[in-house]
Amino acid sequence: MRYIVSLRDKPQKSIMGGKGSAIAQLHQKGFLTPPGFILTPEAFTESLSSQNYRLYQQLFRDKTAKFSDIEELLNTLKLSERVQLELLQILADLFPYGGRFAVRSSAREEDDWSQSFAGQLETVLGVPLEDLGENIMQVWRSTFSQNVINYRQKQGFFPIALPPAILIQQMIDSVVSGVAFGADPMTGRRNITVISSVYGLGSSLVSGESNADTFYLDRQGQIIQRQIAKKEKQHQLKTELKSGISIAAVPAELSQKSSLNEEQIQEIAKLVRRCNQTFGSPQDIEWAIANDRLYILQSRPITALPQTPQPTGTYNLWDNSNIAESYHGVTTPLTFSFARRAYKEVYRQFCLLLGVPAKTIAQKDRIFSNMLGFIQGRIYYNLLNWYRVLALLPGFRINRQFMEQMMGVKESLPEEIIQELQQSNWRDRLQDSWRILLTAIGLLKNYFLLPYKVRKFYKRLERNLEGKGKREQGTGKQLPNSADELVAYYRTIEQELLTHWDAPLINDFFAMIFYGVLRRLTAKWCGDEEGTMQNDLLAGQGNIISTEPARRMQKMAAIASQNDAFIQVLCQGRLESILAAIETIPEFKSRYQNYLTRFSDRCLEELKLESPTLADNPLPLLRAIGILAKSAPTSPPQPDTPNPNILKVRRALRSHPLRRLIFHWVLQNARKRVRDRENLRFERTRVFGRARQVFLALGKHFFIADFIEKTEDIFYLEVEEIMRMIEGTATCTNLKGLVALRKAEIEGYREGKIPSDRFETYGIPYLKGQPLERLFTAASSADFQQGIGCSPGIVRGSVRVIQNPQEFLDRDHSSTLQPGTILVAERTDPGWILLFPAAAGLLVERGSVLSHGAIVSRELGIPAIVSIPGITQWLKDGDWVEFDGSTGKVYKIKN
Repeated sequence: MRYIVSLRDKPQKSIMGGKGSAIAQLHQKGFLTPPGFILTPEAFTESLSSQNYRLYQQLFRDKTAKFSDIEELLNTLKLSERVQLELLQILADLFPYGGRFAVRSSAREEDDWSQSFAGQLETVLGVPLEDLGENIMQVWRSTFSQNVINYRQKQGFFPIALPPAILIQQMIDSVVSGVAFGADPMTGRRNITVISSVYGLGSSLVSGESNADTFYLDRQGQIIQRQIAKKEKQHQLKTELKSGISIAAVPAELSQKSSLNEEQIQEIAKLVRRCNQTFGSPQDIEWAIANDRLYILQSRPITALPQTPQPTGTYNLWDNSNIAESYHGVTTPLTFSFARRAYKEVYRQFCLLLGVPAKTIAQKDRIFSNMLGFIQGRIYYNLLNWYRVLALLPGFRINRQFMEQMMGVKESLPEEIIQELQQSNWRDRLQDSWRILLTAIGLLKNYFLLPYKVRKFYKRLERNLEGKGKREQGTGKQLPNSADELVAYYRTIEQELLTHWDAPLINDFFAMIFYGVLRRLTAKWCGDEEGTMQNDLLAGQGNIISTEPARRMQKMAAIASQNDAFIQVLCQGRLESILAAIETIPEFKSRYQNYLTRFSDRCLEELKLESPTLADNPLPLLRAIGILAKSAPTSPPQPDTPNPNILKVRRALRSHPLRRLIFHWVLQNARKRVRDRENLRFERTRVFGRARQVFLALGKHFFIADFIEKTEDIFYLEVEEIMRMIEGTATCTNLKGLVALRKAEIEGYREGKIPSDRFETYGIPYLKGQPLERLFTAASSADFQQGIGCSPGIVRGSVRVIQNPQEFLDRDHSSTLQPGTILVAERTDPGWILLFPAAAGLLVERGSVLSHGAIVSRELGIPAIVSIPGITQWLKDGDWVEFDGSTGKVYKIKN
């Protein structure tokens, strides 16, 4: 045919136009497009009389041409017989049963990257066969309208345009339709997909007659924001066989419901990503859903996309998913420098223990030295370096999934970066297989030696922290007096402990492996569709030291509950008044002093060296005991009932003795390793507590020497800066000036905008313009949220959102925390144990199944859910919720 081309023909913009060639390309690559064909621009010139053709040729090259010059030509325009014959032939071939059609312009200039005719060319929907010719001419005429001529003159084009191709396709009578963008058209962010949807035809969205639901997805396909609009109108095909559409009301029951379900949202996002890849740039697509099938109607580059600065330098990904449990918010240079050194040494050992050659570790020293970052006063994982360390180990892909689960990383890396990290040839793969075998042998050896290594680790701890002789928990070895001796002692701690952290590392690795295997076995062998049974099976095993503070607090609360006046002092009195009252109750005093001796380092934000311990400020502990005492006597213990999940396991494995044996072996090991993980983390607390004592002692020396204004200023110096000042290798001795500078900077970070929990940088992370925040907060619905269930139990009650537990316990807030209250927090750390005994349940925005809050809540029998996006914004004090700590489902209810 001369005037008509098929969607199967080679895409050519010169004869198909921008829109038509794009649809042809998509059709040929397997995208689902409505059937159709393209009427070429030559059909327009063929339909002109000889006189009008000469006139058009003159006007086309005339910079001064006006609409009045071409108006007569347009009024007399008529399809030529040759064009009509070809139309009849193609319609008979493709649509023998007739139908309704969409007639769209497809100009050669219309969809160019840098210029858009902004929808000024005509599109006609729902066209019956008998009206097709007239509507084709209507689209042609729109090309030369007064508006288009004015627009072209403003853009510096010749006023009279080239005739467009006409894209003619079968009309999709869609149930839902809309547009999608392969980048955010408002901000230019290329890692965001935006989907807008309406009921019925998409013309109501284009015209603005209907509000649209809008969904924002990140690179991993996670919905990070959804905006559900009230949709009152929808466009439909006219019931009578006439061109155009009619307007109908959206049924009331659908008006405020999402027009797309989760599966459809993901399918559309996948479609737009495929279009991006096909055309090599972010696309603006139109789509429609009819008969449960997703059609693409149009794809073109996003015009006027805001230009983000071209990334230069090294790509870095920063994430504080799990580390925020230990280092929340702004911290000091001393804490960061100490933690950075500890992470470097600990994970070098980790790789050595798993068989990575020492030579390889030495070559990768820069990676180990930069596992943490310090961004606006906050500690972040340098996530790519974590993956690079993991890539040194055999079986990277499997280990990566276990590590992400343990760290609580919500988003995996993009697959292209994963492939880059594990680039290998056949020799590498063969070597990897051999290393897996060697590592398996090493792991088997470490598995049997682990109890011995744990005992040896404890002995080494006591030798360096408690001194020689009988262990007296918490008393502590006497610190040296002189600054030189303090530095030597610190170096000893560093060498003896931080570089010999073998037992906790091996135990953590086995905890990660056994927990992951247990989760898979419960799903595969026991039919656990929710993926939470393993958490129930780990609950209540006992012998976890982190629960001991809670039990000691309950015993002190029971003593205090016998004296109403004492309770009043604990809840509302000043510290001096409380300490004076304690002197009159010998039994309470004895238990209180024993608690401080054993657990004074277990405080809020305990791994921050600058955090005051309970020995410095015991008021949070005393307030928490007061809260418990007010609710005493506690309810009588409930009789033990069998764990229903244990019964499920027994039934599932009853006929499989070998599976039962394997399952119970994995379960027992998961319990032991998770228990020891928490107990060994307490020893880490003791090491950090001793380091804090050393640095405060050095701070006193620096204060006496007039190096700093006060003892606590030591926290604004880095570890090596302190050591060098004493060892004679300092490059800056004006410590007062350095501390003042850093204090001002840190204070600015506290008052400034908080960076996101996950963001990307290119090159120097501190350059202005680096995107340190996400565009949106996590999505949430009006009455339901989903997190990760980590401690079983169903709870119904009112919530208390606690942003700062230190402030909450220091002040007189105790009267507002009523028995049965559900605690809601952004994150928890071991110091939150002060609030756990009074809680009926726990809902946490951040964290993982192996985080401290998850483990301790299981042991204390407190139903808990972690990793609930935006929970601290979704709920307010006094809201009522019901949640299931097994499934991770949270419902907001009316009390």
